[in-house]
Amino acid sequence: MGQIQQFLPFMLMFVVIYFFMIRPQQKKAKNEKAFESNLKVGDKIITKSGLHGKISELADTTVVIETMSGKLKMERSSISMEMSSALVAKS
Repeated sequence: MGQIQQFLPFMLMFVVIYFFMIRPQQKKAKNEKAFESNLKVGDKIITKSGLHGKISELADTTVVIETMSGKLKMERSSISMEMSSALVAKS
């Protein structure tokens, strides 16, 4: 009984850290993966570095975006879910 009481604060801290830090990060990563897989040709997007463009080609892990200066090939993971969603909401 004494050993359980000794480790109870550590177990409680782990549970709190899991629900307030680890779980929300996992949920965000899952949402970003879903966003990346739902991209389609013609979508207007903003990359994490701030480039604005429209998707012209899609591949498994890459995307070709058309910008005012030409076409760029990028990884799908470089597209910002938050900024792209805000762009679509403004339109």
